[in-house]
Amino acid sequence: MPILDRFRIDDQVALVTGAGRGIGRATALALAENGADVALAARSVEELEAVAEEIRKLGRRALVVQCNAAKTENLEIFTQRAADEFGRIDIVINNVGGSMPKDFLKTTEKEFAGAFHFNVTTAFSLSKAAVPHMAERGGAIVNISSSIGQMTGKGFTAYGTAKAAMTHFTKLLAEDLAPKIRVNAIAVGSTATSALETVLTNKTVHKAMVDATPLKRLGEPEDIALGALYLASPASGYVTGSVMDIHGGITSANLDLDLAGI
Repeated sequence: MPILDRFRIDDQVALVTGAGRGIGRATALALAENGADVALAARSVEELEAVAEEIRKLGRRALVVQCNAAKTENLEIFTQRAADEFGRIDIVINNVGGSMPKDFLKTTEKEFAGAFHFNVTTAFSLSKAAVPHMAERGGAIVNISSSIGQMTGKGFTAYGTAKAAMTHFTKLLAEDLAPKIRVNAIAVGSTATSALETVLTNKTVHKAMVDATPLKRLGEPEDIALGALYLASPASGYVTGSVMDIHGGITSANLDLDLAGI
């Protein structure tokens, strides 16, 4: 087999959360371009329909499911609709997540718990719903984590703790599901998506982030999508329980929030 063919995932079915834009959109398109049919979940049906149209132009099938992933019962519905539509599930991309940085003393208990729920419990719930459909043929789960789960930076107590938990969840789940299903994560660095939109419009802050990054640029969604494609495909057939760093070489947060602390 030619080595690049190992990145092909022809006729496999992928679930992607947060698929309407940013990393989720880029990943869904990368999977489709390499042969997968894709079930797309997000809150905005308009954004999902636009991504679905791009997938269909690539010659693959797409299923749009409007879904608030924070209500985890919706993830069970999403999974079942994909299984009913396509007849199988092979790949899960747990992309949905996020939490706004905030001073520790101003972070409420509800916000702290909410960060864990939105970033970790959603991945747990979708994986649990999908695994019974994947167990016979095997498959791959890719968790989109964050570099701040392995680094330090002011303002990231809630989000960073949640992503650290997601990283360890990845390792534990890989042990539980081996050898049939591989589970890996990507520790994403600062990436030019809508989540950073308010920051990136400030040229001074943008330049400071770029200057603090060894590769002297921020990530693009496609940078992360390429990693997800590798981890989802047979190319990474001997990889499980691993965390892939895609962060431009940073070793600490490259976004200075200018928080007062205590």
